[in-house]
Amino acid sequence: MGKFVIRKTNTGVKFDLKAGNGEVIATSEVYSGDAACKNGIASVQKNAPVAAVENQTVEGFATEKNPKFEVYADKAGEFRFRLKATNGQVIAVSEGYKALASCMNGIESVKKNAADATIVEE
Repeated sequence: MGKFVIRKTNTGVKFDLKAGNGEVIATSEVYSGDAACKNGIASVQKNAPVAAVENQTVEGFATEKNPKFEVYADKAGEFRFRLKATNGQVIAVSEGYKALASCMNGIESVKKNAADATIVEE
């Protein structure tokens, strides 16, 4: 089962969503405080399971409505995703993946793990 790990940074608070094996599958922006961070987690829990996938790496891709996972290639040529809430705000992002299939697996893992993930604070 997945878990959200809340941790302090030099500039605020952020969370990582970890899969059952401990791998980080998504991370958040830096929030100003715990309450805002927990709201971000709640948003991921609500939006991830129902979010469509918009693959921006294919020519003429179909634009999906929010909430959605946007799949894109970064400057280094790696595949990444960002999860956008219903209001269009980015609420979680992935690491870079060498293969598109791995990126898609990451999205499936977020969809599967987010809804009932426990929340722990470091």
